[in-house]
Formats: sequence, C-alpha cells, structure tokens
Amino acid sequence: MKTLCATLVSFCILAACSSGAVTPVAGPQWQSPLLLEHPLVGRIWDVRGQRFISEDELLHALRTADIAILGEKHDNPDHHAIQRRLLASLTDTRSLAFVSFEMLDSSQQSALDSLDGVDLLSDEAVRAHLRWDDDGWDWALYGPLVLDVTRAGTPLRAANISMDEMRTVYAEPLEPAVAEALGEAQRERLHVEIDESHCGMLRQSQFPAMVRVQQARDAAMAASLGGDADGVKVLIAGNFHARHDLGVSNYLAQGADALSLGVLEVNAQWMEPQQYLQEFVEVLPHDYVWFSPAVSAQDYCASLREGREQTALNASGNRSGN
Repeated sequence: MKTLCATLVSFCILAACSSGAVTPVAGPQWQSPLLLEHPLVGRIWDVRGQRFISEDELLHALRTADIAILGEKHDNPDHHAIQRRLLASLTDTRSLAFVSFEMLDSSQQSALDSLDGVDLLSDEAVRAHLRWDDDGWDWALYGPLVLDVTRAGTPLRAANISMDEMRTVYAEPLEPAVAEALGEAQRERLHVEIDESHCGMLRQSQFPAMVRVQQARDAAMAASLGGDADGVKVLIAGNFHARHDLGVSNYLAQGADALSLGVLEVNAQWMEPQQYLQEFVEVLPHDYVWFSPAVSAQDYCASLREGREQTALNASGNRSGN
C-alpha cells in the first residue's frame, strides 16, 4: 500500500504543450519496469477525437459521465494507481455516486452493505469482513482502492457473479435477453478472444459454456450499475470488460450511456495509438486510452504449455513406475 501511495503522490499532472501535444507522466515514478522509454507511456488518447489529451480533460469527461468503466490489466500496479488517482479526484469534487468492482461477487454484497459496523481504519478488518479471496485478486493491488472508497463513505457494489452462479451458467442456457445482447460477429470474436486467452488449449466443446459465462459476467456488471444515483457510477474491471464492442456496455439498460477508459500496456512494436484499438466492428472499443509501461515480459502461454507438458511427463513417469 505504501508503494501505491508513493506512486500517487509522485504522479505528474499532464499538461498541454503549446504545440498541441501532451506531456506524458514522468517515467521514474512508474512501478512497472518495462518499456519505460516508449513514446506512448503516460499519454492519454481520445479515441473519437483522435488526439492526445491532458488528465484534466479526461477528468472533465469522467465527471460529466453517467457511467464510467475504468479498465485495467489485473497484475499491473500502475493501472490500479491510475484508477485510484481518478477515483480520488471524483471523490474530491463530490462527483462519485458509487463504485462497483469486478473483484467482488454477489455472495459478498451483504458484507458490503454492513461495512458500517467495521473498523474502516483497519486494513485487516475490512479484508476479513469482505471475505476477500487473495488467491483470485491480490489485496495488495486492490485493497488501497477498496479502502479509499469505503473511508470516503462512497457505497461499494459487487459486480461479478458468484461461483455457484457461474456453475449454473456453465451448465444451462442463458436468458434470451442476455444471450442476444451480442450479434453474430461479436460472438464469433468472443470465441477468438477466449481461445487466445486460454492459449488455444480449450476443447471446442467448452466454448459455448465459456461464452455463456463471459456474457453472464458482463450482464451482472452492467446490472450493478443500475438505479438512480447522483454522480458518476464507476465500474472497476478488466480492459476486456471495459470494451464497448464486446463488454459490459452491451448489457446496460436502454438509454444508459457509459464512458470507457482502457488502461493499456505499451507494445514495443506499436508506436501509434490506433494500433491498440483492435477494431472489428463499427463500435469503438474505448473512448479513451491511458498508456502505461509493461509489468512483465513473461510468455504466459509458453509457461502454461510447459506446465502442461511437465504434468504429462510426470503422469507418464508415474504410470511407468519411474
């Protein structure tokens, strides 16, 4: 938590240069170690306006939004520091209605509703009360966000479905309204994304169930943003859920309008903001993108394959008596 606080204090406010460019956040304060010198690091891209903007401009857009979805790469501490900074600004200007978290599921909502009786100054007390699953979501990354919101008196909501609900969705068809929220091209793309995110290791027979789970989760996150409330309704979620073309926006109530911020790691091969948008339909994936350094160069799929091969070798050795 101390590291995150230090990052927030040391972040520079982005300022517009006279040339029309925007000065990025200074590099030495980033916690992620890779690609710090990339020209996009620290810059904020207005996707529709096709221009770099300042942090103040982004904050103005957030304050005037009905719903704001703040994306992230889950294991990148800089992404959580950016989210925390934005939430603090919304809190300071009394612009924040509530914050909904992908990392909290429906089984925890009653605990969220009874936080009044918890010592909010105690990190461990809040964590224990919420029955936070550190195996799934690292409290060191998310705890500061949760604590900031609770200590400011801002309501929290659970956005995700529970494990029991997930098992049901995995086995049974979705409600038509949820299943039909995506068109054919979107569902096909969802298949591709799920396949790639599982490194091509899923059996084809698993795809329909995995798509149902993804849709159910996005629908639940959208539902968590419902109701009348004064101020901006914020969802903290992964960048994929934050996408307008495939994610939560497709399941919002009719007439609801969401602003999507993707917080993306830079790629050594991609120097232009447009290369990160992965458009495949007319709907833009994000309204704004904030670029950060990368936290790791590890090839997740290679590691996964190695682990699978080692498991197979171990099993073979066990069968042969070695």
